[in-house]
Amino acid sequence: MRRLYYLFMRTLSLHSMKFTLLANDPSTAARAATLTTDHGTIETPIFMPVGTAATVKGIHQRELKNDIKPDIILGNTYHLYLRPGTKILEEAGGLHKFMGWQGPILTDSGGYQVYSLSANRKIKEEGVKFKSHIDGSYHVFTPERAIKIQRSIGADIIMAFDECTPYPCDYRYAKTSMERTHRWLKRCIEAHQSLPMSYDYEQTLFPIVQGSTYADLRKISAEFIAAQDLPANAIGGLSVGEPAEEMYAMTDEVCAVLPEDKPRYLMGVGTPINLLENIALGVDMFDCVLPTRNARNGMLFTAEGTINIKNKKWENDFSPIDSSGYCYADTDYSKAYLRHLFTVNEMLGKQIATLHNLSFYLWLVREARKHILAGTFGSWKNKMVRQMEPRL
Repeated sequence: MRRLYYLFMRTLSLHSMKFTLLANDPSTAARAATLTTDHGTIETPIFMPVGTAATVKGIHQRELKNDIKPDIILGNTYHLYLRPGTKILEEAGGLHKFMGWQGPILTDSGGYQVYSLSANRKIKEEGVKFKSHIDGSYHVFTPERAIKIQRSIGADIIMAFDECTPYPCDYRYAKTSMERTHRWLKRCIEAHQSLPMSYDYEQTLFPIVQGSTYADLRKISAEFIAAQDLPANAIGGLSVGEPAEEMYAMTDEVCAVLPEDKPRYLMGVGTPINLLENIALGVDMFDCVLPTRNARNGMLFTAEGTINIKNKKWENDFSPIDSSGYCYADTDYSKAYLRHLFTVNEMLGKQIATLHNLSFYLWLVREARKHILAGTFGSWKNKMVRQMEPRL
């Protein structure tokens, strides 16, 4: 009976995620839309803060919910699988309840760790064997296992298991890797359709386009991914060291193929300028550790350029961190005070910087959305890119 119940529920809600396109910018391929999940509605274009281990680093949940207010956050399958483990997450009732976040969540599949753990993993057709960075123990991720783990974690959006190729990457390897990613996707789809839901809401599977920086491979992969007719599509394997121009060229190639009536997610990207340029190419969703990681190292992103708050030039600057008004902390603390906190290695400095950067990223994509809806995105984007280029 339980099996029949799961199958019935899946039949009712298999495509519960709804994407509604609201506007297209007249001078670019930028678009504004809404993406509805069982845990809430996401307004696109959107930046998703990365919560690797069931927390967005350097930020309190209260500030995340009440001040930054992202529509969706990320969890990392590899890290959550190792700690706290799927048993704990299942006992808690899933990641939402475990971390006290009731908005939408996306989890990656662990495929990026295939890329980042290159010295401690072995790729075969069946899957990937890797060594834990924590205790050196060995583990195996297959497409089926990656989906099962993500079922247990319980994110609203789950990613297909893929291989992220390095940059530079020779054509032959990129092609072989892409084709394996396509075969793995078929297995992910089958697993997703056959495994019972762990909780009382649907999880939507996103496939991932690969192909390194080879335009013909990207086109082949985008056509294959689109042909699977899943509710959304993702673009992986970029922002791994290639020049920005190549990233934009590959994104443009892929967005020309992927269907317009489904969301497009560019994984692991990027700087504020990267976000705006890729929004202009038709991307709807982004994530990156850059705003939180750089914040912990004293780098602040602003509408006027990038600040290294550790520099001595800010020692006697008692002006607000940023006067634009998109982050309440910017008016509470001066540049001199924030520099002091970094100088004496006080934790509060990293927290303020993280709050600032995440607030700025969310402000930026929300402003982009406003301008898309108003039909003025193209000129606003060009102005903002020029403004954000300087290092202050």
